[in-house]
Amino acid sequence: MNKKIRIGIVVLAAAFLTSGCVSTGEFEKMQAAKDEEIATLQQQQTALEQQKFELEQDNSTLKQQIASQEQQNTAMQEQVGSLEQQKAALLAASRQRQQQYDALVQGLSKEVEKGQLQVRQYKNMLAVDLAGQIFFDSGRATLKPGGKDVLKKVGEALKGYQNKVIRVVGHTDNVPVAKSLQDMFPTNWELSVARATNVVRFLQEVGIPPERMVPSGRGEYDPVATNDTPAGRQKNRRIEIMLIDKNLTNEIEKSIK
Repeated sequence: MNKKIRIGIVVLAAAFLTSGCVSTGEFEKMQAAKDEEIATLQQQQTALEQQKFELEQDNSTLKQQIASQEQQNTAMQEQVGSLEQQKAALLAASRQRQQQYDALVQGLSKEVEKGQLQVRQYKNMLAVDLAGQIFFDSGRATLKPGGKDVLKKVGEALKGYQNKVIRVVGHTDNVPVAKSLQDMFPTNWELSVARATNVVRFLQEVGIPPERMVPSGRGEYDPVATNDTPAGRQKNRRIEIMLIDKNLTNEIEKSIK
């Protein structure tokens, strides 16, 4: 382009000079004007090329941002989907626990009304609290006949919960074991464990698989009432039967290992 303009100027100037219409000074002014015009055009061309380059860079950056945003949107959609699934699973588990609680209460309603036991729902567990005086004499671990009748109904109600681990926990008050019985039960620890074990053995006879049950004893160290009154001590003498999800116990076992 530069070259063509210059050639044109020279040809035009030669024509003018030949015809005698333009002086040498005027010709030089014309040439300087054209050179300035050429320089301006070159600057504009350079500026346009720079703008083009910058626009191409902006376009590339914009495409990358769009791609990144699409990836983020996809990840967020996946997270939302995962959270919705978790929410649905939690709601389903909550409904299932409520149904299990209602069924257990209904199955043992007569015993609940008589005050022989209490059914509790706690987080992902169900618990049946058995009044200790119905099942055991003071300082003894042998099941009483009346206690066996109640415990048989409890066992029948628990058979249907095959996805639960049954943990049987013995509790006592803080009154020491009588000296005449300390050869068998030196402390309330041993007494509470023996009572829980006998309950488990009876539930096995009712038909609950032994691998689903875990006996343990807390002695006097997990009271639900004060031990300063007879009524409080009576509440503390109890057997607690807890129904725990197998998945939860498996996770606990894994974390211990």
